[in-house]
Amino acid sequence: MPLIDVGQTAPDFDLKDQFGKSHSLKDYRGRIVVLYFYPEDDTPLCTQQACQFRDHHPDFTKIKGVILGVSPQGQASKKMFVEKHALPFTLLADEVMTPAGPKVCVSYGAWGDKNMYGKVVRSMLRTTYVIDGSGKVAARFDRVKTPGHALKVLAVVRALHAGESPEEAKAAKRTHPKKTTRTQGGHAGYSGVVKTKGTRTPNRAMAAKGRVVKSKGKARAKR
Repeated sequence: MPLIDVGQTAPDFDLKDQFGKSHSLKDYRGRIVVLYFYPEDDTPLCTQQACQFRDHHPDFTKIKGVILGVSPQGQASKKMFVEKHALPFTLLADEVMTPAGPKVCVSYGAWGDKNMYGKVVRSMLRTTYVIDGSGKVAARFDRVKTPGHALKVLAVVRALHAGESPEEAKAAKRTHPKKTTRTQGGHAGYSGVVKTKGTRTPNRAMAAKGRVVKSKGKARAKR
């Protein structure tokens, strides 16, 4: 099925989360929902994306935004993923397979053909929807690139929360909010964190020591 266009009503669904609790889109009427489709639990890019949403989760909750992640793996996989990376939001298991693919992923156009290393395969297309309080699509992110994705989505949610129109919210997703430094829960490399193991960071004491050694060397040279 095709992607859902901005302004159209988002399809309802009934999926179970990491605890076996059922969720439907209509449960969240009146709130802004970030519905993001990702390929697989606990894989590098999917973990990076999830940890970005984790790190900015307080920013979403302040403006009553809801984050729901969807992939085809089951409840046990979702539970492991949530616990391993301390994810504070809901993950939904789209386990019902149809001839076209996972039922909800297909209904949102998030399942289709893509090129993997020169071979065309049919699988998940990383897609994020922002759905307004009336259940309509306010913005859509296609073929998502994970770096900085959560901040771009947050800009749209903030625009909607401020009462701006879907067109203004769509413009907001093209902005580049100032990046903030956040803890990663020990997962170096997620959300743009650079590994620092094995490197030495200069501090004032080290800098002072360097100046002393340098001055001693000049004194010897004079003699």
